Amino acid sequence: MTPGSRKVAVVGVALSDCGRVDDTTPYALHAQAARRALADAGLDRAVVDGFASAGLGTLPPVEVAEYLGLRPTWVDSTAVGGSTWEVMAAHAADAIAAGHANAVLLVYGSTARADIRAGRRTGNLSFGARGPLQFEVPYGHTLIAKYAMAARRHMLEFGTTVEQLAEVAVQARANAALNPEAMFRDPITVDEVLAGPMIADPFTKLHCCIRSDGGAAVLLAAEEYVRDCRTAPVWILGTGEHISHATMSEWPDFTVSPAAVSGRLAFERAGLRPEEIDFAEIYDAFTYMTLVTLEDLGFCAKGEGGAFVEKGRLRVEGGELPVNTDGGGLSAQHPGMRGLFLLVEAVHQLRGEAGDRQVRARDGELPRLGVASGTGGWFCSSGTVVMGRG
Repeated sequence: MTPGSRKVAVVGVALSDCGRVDDTTPYALHAQAARRALADAGLDRAVVDGFASAGLGTLPPVEVAEYLGLRPTWVDSTAVGGSTWEVMAAHAADAIAAGHANAVLLVYGSTARADIRAGRRTGNLSFGARGPLQFEVPYGHTLIAKYAMAARRHMLEFGTTVEQLAEVAVQARANAALNPEAMFRDPITVDEVLAGPMIADPFTKLHCCIRSDGGAAVLLAAEEYVRDCRTAPVWILGTGEHISHATMSEWPDFTVSPAAVSGRLAFERAGLRPEEIDFAEIYDAFTYMTLVTLEDLGFCAKGEGGAFVEKGRLRVEGGELPVNTDGGGLSAQHPGMRGLFLLVEAVHQLRGEAGDRQVRARDGELPRLGVASGTGGWFCSSGTVVMGRG
């Protein structure tokens, strides 16, 4: 084949044990997810010649690859926060299409919750105080405060209400109720979200993601490997990536996330429009992330996200655009950098393997097109992947 002409598919996905996992290590969660993803694909690890990992070890991809017994000839350790995995998927797809790799394994695992519970680490309020961040951290400008400030700006500029933001959490929990593996499944109401303890105005506790343990793995492969796989392929149709800022003072507009660029690129490269998408998996460390990303991906106009999320539009059951169909980081699981979990859930949906939370297209058939969009830092980076079933 001519270099650059190969189609690329996701052929295997899996989660490790997730939620409350007290008696293991993050390396073991990496291995568990990787083994399960290979078994899902029906391929031997010998076919894996590309590897991508971030967030663990002194030399993140090297240590984890050694632990898994892999010796890849293509490697990626891109670290851009929660969007890392969508960006890595884009890089992997490009490498496979160009013939630089044949099968690339993306893997992540974290015991963030268990480590804090056991006193092995403490909760961090910021990512550090060196470089440009030295001008923000001394003033108490924590990670969550940055998201809260952005949400307040959207509320001021467009009239978005705290009740509309709360609807994002309520609908995520409704989707989680359909997912037996979700960490929190009991229904919640807007009033309950608003009545919770204040974390950073306007965010109460239920506006914020949960903290869990868990891992995930995704295997991408060239089209010629598809016939040897036990599962139906999910094709990578278009990707986009973008970085915006490191300090809030360099962010031109608090109401526009980098998904405005990554999403546009992904849809253009896929030759598709947002209105053709059947469901979306969106990074949701906080409720505002979901709302503004929906705007920036083009599912509604800028400033209309608040109205869009009302009336149950994000629900699996009866929603016009089911979003975070597994319950998302707000209810299902959030073990640190959650972007890889978005890809896993999108593939399960496109393959019709989501059980009670299975999305249906408008004609009642299985969904044909989905999008996963990850966000990193405090809206610092974004990666968007458009996928479709064959």
